[in-house]
Amino acid sequence: MNGASVLRTGDAAGNAEVFRCLCRSSPWKWDSLRFELRAVNPGAEEDPSAGILRAWTRRPGALRVESAEGQLLYSTTGINDSRDGFYVSATRKSWLLPPHLVTPVFNGIDLVSRRPEAAYGEPIFGNGRWSAMLDPVELAGNAPVAYETPFANPVEIHELSETDHGGRHTLEAVVSPNLTYRPYDADNPLLLDGHTRVRIDWRTGICVSAVALDGPLQGRGHSLTILGVDEYMLDDLFLEVSMNLTDVREHIPWPVRPHPA
Repeated sequence: MNGASVLRTGDAAGNAEVFRCLCRSSPWKWDSLRFELRAVNPGAEEDPSAGILRAWTRRPGALRVESAEGQLLYSTTGINDSRDGFYVSATRKSWLLPPHLVTPVFNGIDLVSRRPEAAYGEPIFGNGRWSAMLDPVELAGNAPVAYETPFANPVEIHELSETDHGGRHTLEAVVSPNLTYRPYDADNPLLLDGHTRVRIDWRTGICVSAVALDGPLQGRGHSLTILGVDEYMLDDLFLEVSMNLTDVREHIPWPVRPHPA
């Protein structure tokens, strides 16, 4: 396994809290991400490239999505969203800061125990499940419950272990939703009725896998492979039409024309 063990033998409650804190931590664990996403559907044809999406995202709000063949499907920098004066003065949300500008309550191993109020939300492609997998706080809630009793948390943890996903250290859990489970997108939740196996990447706090274990949609879910974390990404990457920006890391030639006679 790639990474030292973080779960303690015989400490079920403590290990469950480590898992929940990891699910709250994504906004403070990475700034840019390059990955491949594949829908898991046991009834689909066994084509390795079928349904694969390649994506680049940079916080806050920049996203580029391509098909496996390299066709551009979606692109936005997220920096040109404008709001009129009425919106700014009339809504409280417009005054919230991005998560990386506010400080959460950390536990003893640099995971987030309690999230502050902030302008959360990842760029979305398709539906809200996209945002939920990049920031799976719906599996834990913004803060610990007042007391540890059965069904008090939004998600019940039945099994918890450490494993690898795409060569990366992850926490794997078999979970089920409780009555207090509130998905980011009610029509496209990470968890369906019954049990779901989820994997949370230790380095980024991203839900890299969620697959239903029972019910009518058994075997369906998603699998995400992380290809790069905190890579340098120009704005030009997220534009459908290139602005022809100069990459200053490369040598810039300065041809000198001969002086006219």
